[in-house]
Amino acid sequence: MRILIAFDKFKESLTAQEACQIARRVIRKYHPHCEIDLAPLSDGGDGFCQVLTESLKGNLREAQSSGPCLETLRASIGIIETSKIPPDSLSLLNLSPDIQKIAIIEMAAVSGLGLLPAELRNPWKTTSYGTGQLIRTATEMGVQAIILGVGGSATNDLGLGALSALGIEFRQKDGSKIRPPFPSKWNEIEILEGQVFPSIPPIYIACDVSNPLLGPNGAATIYGPQKGLSPQDIPKMEKLSQKMANRLCQLCEKPTHITERPGAGAAGGIAFGFLVAANATLISGIDFVSSWLQLNEKITAADIIITGEGRFDQSSLSGKGPGTLIQEALLKGKKAVVFAGSVDQALAMPCPVHAITPKGQSLPEALSSAGNNLVTSISKYFRSQ
Repeated sequence: MRILIAFDKFKESLTAQEACQIARRVIRKYHPHCEIDLAPLSDGGDGFCQVLTESLKGNLREAQSSGPCLETLRASIGIIETSKIPPDSLSLLNLSPDIQKIAIIEMAAVSGLGLLPAELRNPWKTTSYGTGQLIRTATEMGVQAIILGVGGSATNDLGLGALSALGIEFRQKDGSKIRPPFPSKWNEIEILEGQVFPSIPPIYIACDVSNPLLGPNGAATIYGPQKGLSPQDIPKMEKLSQKMANRLCQLCEKPTHITERPGAGAAGGIAFGFLVAANATLISGIDFVSSWLQLNEKITAADIIITGEGRFDQSSLSGKGPGTLIQEALLKGKKAVVFAGSVDQALAMPCPVHAITPKGQSLPEALSSAGNNLVTSISKYFRSQ
């Protein structure tokens, strides 16, 4: 019997790698002779850099950067030789043949919501500046292309913070610099000038968000509240975002309709900012991660697929890793099982879906006990197999 274990993270409790390792230990207890493949998943947010880099035995390099409120922290940059990258991933990137080394950067590691306690989550006062710093550091390491995962951001600054670390200047009327340009400072900005440093290599943004930058399905309206934006502040953020977007397009001589492009609203609009000022390319995060991890081949080889994440609901079936994995497995006639912290009971699934959290357990208890809960749930399932 061959088993594929491919968990995504259990947010605020288990990384994808930890969940996969727990499942392997438990399954080995009941089926010591089975073959097991591990494929930790990432949707472009927490774990993106580590998952992709370690899967191809690349190098993780630590770098100093700034957090969403400019606190000093350290984060990893993944360095990968293109000779190690699976052909399907190379095809998605359409890299120039002379590119030999690329970087994997995770926005969540420096500009992520998970870095902030609830009381500090405020997109007026958070910035993507640290993400720009990581891109600059990766460039100094000699990489020739950058893959940026943008899930889990704490920001709604159109990527202007990151761009201010990469050469774009924001100034007040008297010429004094505003760096970084927090949204709370946008009303003070009178001058935009400069350009992204020519040394910055091509940037590929991995995301599966289809939201435009503005409007009822835009970044502020849909994702702002979970980042701490109050409902009454959404119109103000929208108005200022429109103004800054127009000015960035004017500076970079790009059409303003880029605001309407599907995906431009990803990660508080960093996709928009990089499309306009850095000529970035948007790629499907799930397609990229699946090809990078060679999930199709691993699903084909497996008899059972084990997956899951912190919460399994309708959104899991709309482009997220575990849902996509299950759909592919069932198409191939494979047996699949889901273990999640919580499960939407209204969700109709053609495979077993197990909520690992015991009834009555509070959320804080569930988060701190996720490892033990996962052990118990997987043990119960495999004890009967």
